[in-house]
Amino acid sequence: MGSMKTKTLCVALAASTFLSGAAMAQTGPQEANSSTAHPAKWPAAKSQGLVDQATEAFVTDLMAKLTLEEKVGQVIQADIGSIKPEDLKTYPLGSILGGGSSPPLGAPDRSPQKPWVDTAKAFREAAAQRPGGTHVPLMFGIDAVHGDNNVVGAVLFPHNIALGAARDPELIRRIGKATAYETSAAGFDWAFGPTLAAPRDDRWGRTYEGYSEDPAIIRQYAGEMILGLQGAVSPFTGGGGGVIQQGHVAASAKHFLGDGGTENGVDQGNTKVSEDELIRVHAQGYVPAINAGTLTIMASFNSWNGQKMHGNKSLLTDVLKGKMGFDGFIVGDWNGHGQVQGCKPTDCPASINAGLDMFMAPDSWKALYANTLAEVKSGVIPMARLDDAVRRILRVKAKMGLFQAARPYEGREGVIGSPEHRAIAREAVRKSLVLLKNDGVLPVKASATVLVAGSGADDIGKQSGGWTLSWQGTGNTNADFPNAESIYAGVKTAVEAGGGSATLSVDGSFDKKPDVAIVVFGENPYAEGVGDLKTSLEYQPGAKTDLALLKSLKAKGVPVVAVFLSGRPLWVNPEINASDAFVAAWLPGSEGGGVADVLVGDKAGKPRNDFHGKLSFSWPKRADQFHLNKGDKGYDPLFAYGYGLTYARPGKVGKLSEVSGVKAVADNAVSYFVGGKTPAPFAFRASPSTAVRLAPVDAGNVQEAGRQITFAGDTPARLAIVGDKPLDLSFQTNAEMVLAFDYRLDAPATQPVVLAMGAGRLDVTPPAGTPTGQWASVKIPLKCFQAAGTDVTKVVAPFELATAGAFKVSIANVKLTTDPAGAVCPPTAR
Repeated sequence: MGSMKTKTLCVALAASTFLSGAAMAQTGPQEANSSTAHPAKWPAAKSQGLVDQATEAFVTDLMAKLTLEEKVGQVIQADIGSIKPEDLKTYPLGSILGGGSSPPLGAPDRSPQKPWVDTAKAFREAAAQRPGGTHVPLMFGIDAVHGDNNVVGAVLFPHNIALGAARDPELIRRIGKATAYETSAAGFDWAFGPTLAAPRDDRWGRTYEGYSEDPAIIRQYAGEMILGLQGAVSPFTGGGGGVIQQGHVAASAKHFLGDGGTENGVDQGNTKVSEDELIRVHAQGYVPAINAGTLTIMASFNSWNGQKMHGNKSLLTDVLKGKMGFDGFIVGDWNGHGQVQGCKPTDCPASINAGLDMFMAPDSWKALYANTLAEVKSGVIPMARLDDAVRRILRVKAKMGLFQAARPYEGREGVIGSPEHRAIAREAVRKSLVLLKNDGVLPVKASATVLVAGSGADDIGKQSGGWTLSWQGTGNTNADFPNAESIYAGVKTAVEAGGGSATLSVDGSFDKKPDVAIVVFGENPYAEGVGDLKTSLEYQPGAKTDLALLKSLKAKGVPVVAVFLSGRPLWVNPEINASDAFVAAWLPGSEGGGVADVLVGDKAGKPRNDFHGKLSFSWPKRADQFHLNKGDKGYDPLFAYGYGLTYARPGKVGKLSEVSGVKAVADNAVSYFVGGKTPAPFAFRASPSTAVRLAPVDAGNVQEAGRQITFAGDTPARLAIVGDKPLDLSFQTNAEMVLAFDYRLDAPATQPVVLAMGAGRLDVTPPAGTPTGQWASVKIPLKCFQAAGTDVTKVVAPFELATAGAFKVSIANVKLTTDPAGAVCPPTAR
């Protein structure tokens, strides 16, 4: 629980929101479109313990010794993927970060504790060896957003969307503390979290990073997570003390401000709201975060009414540092300063002049350092502004204890993945599950014969979601998660303890009919940008393979428990109808056993643990209910905010409408042919049409989900999937996405077969001896096409198959995916 002062200020903030809501009704169109804040409207806070006489005297004395070059270095942060330790012997940078997919030095991108500790030490030691001058310790930051999620072996807690359903602020503080201990043990001293976004459009790919659509939950959690990560900020004594000596790390409340309110849920987009709504909905977490002493706050990528936050002086300086009383420092997001008007990643005086204190310049740091230094010398950046930024950074470093050598948790064994931390994570899983439907099949008797099926049943990476060992959370196998437990493994342990048996069958097949099937399925991992949806909240539009699995089990008379893994509420009415029980499990992380703790009862079928979770996001009735939030005009959800059945308080769910409310269209330019359909605006196009024949075929469990392509062989021909305008796939290419499709060789090719995407042509001729009549999968990284000549900014046909000979092949599920497992680059076609 927070201090009384924190509680009082939070209550005052809550009261102010009701007043601001009333005032919003009076807001005129001019104010609603303004990107200039009025500080008098904003609530006040106080950075607890950040400013004291001893700290300020220490900082003042230190600043007097720094050269201009050293001061400029303090305001720049570089990524370990773009800087070497020896660079710090020349460039006096203030911070290093390990980006979402940046590996430790000389080690793979999925590494355990020691390579990360060695990396942190290498950078710190190199910085201390810079000849001459005054040495200021580095800050080493990392995205520890659901545990120390970059380190193999770390405990992965449920993502924030799940924690919001748990409704337990005290649990949040314990999760923060455990995360801090594991993060500091791996050599980091700064966690880029918590995310305090209020997601308002569930198409946003970062929805799962928000605790709730309701600012009240964000307000309750913000200070608790800060106190868990940082502990109480200690007075500066110049000797021992500081958070790193206590096993804690600096927090970074993010992203200031309005990241969850962008128009159409577009990541890094424009939040078009009045100032009163910005306060009432999006700013609610920041007062308790500041009250709790958050050492840093991260500026957001998004704009507010057209002005990028990285360049908004009225919000960063006048409001955040002024009226809201924040005394720590503001750090930017990944090259976010480069999006400010008139700026680029290597040059942006406008951002620091607006109030940014530290540039996150992962790969642009060297040129940015030179340009910023020149702009301070010329007066473009006032010396007073630079000094203020440096003072704030040094203040934080002093409070962290970075000027003391002691790092008692760094490299400590038994911290990362400890049983105590796993127990907290398992508790969080239990408390976050939301029961949407139960027609008497739950809890499962521990004495039963249980079939565990579905793509997520035995996949720890899938149940953990994005920001898991890599930026997008893709490419992971269970071997990457030592000591973790899949949902299947948890069910197996629970059932066998009660005398029953559990069998894993991903496709749902069985020899002996089970008493019940637990089917685990849902979204594949994704993170920012890649996870954005555009036109529909429907789960698996077109290719309803998971629905087919549920229906096939029901048709065989097997009761079905659906466990749905997702980073947001999605339209799953058909899947709910096909299930006897339906559980929203969100993204539970590494402790899959927490699911079994609630689903599996004792041998007599009595509950061992009841459901606790309540929806912190409203669940859509139709697939077009993108902006569906408690209190909205015309609010009409399927399951309202706060819904959640329990064993003690059951409820009935009747048959749901299976009319989605949207037509099949391509989402995020990633689905080209799914479920036997080419979603608009895509279509098959044969050239010449007389040389290529298309015919529907069954694929997997879905009738006519594929197309058989027959090339006559009498002339060169092509079969392409084309859109109505060129696609810009540059983001997808940089995000390591791959073109994936299923195929079945029906007759060998008599001439080479080419798979093309624009000018990039790859040889995909099936080798001699390839079996016919069997379905298989192909994954090709977009970067392979780019290397072969594709202009990924202008892709007219994202899939084009061509040959001059006879060839017969069936294809299905042509799409882009973030899962690189098994992806290879075919040779460039001649």
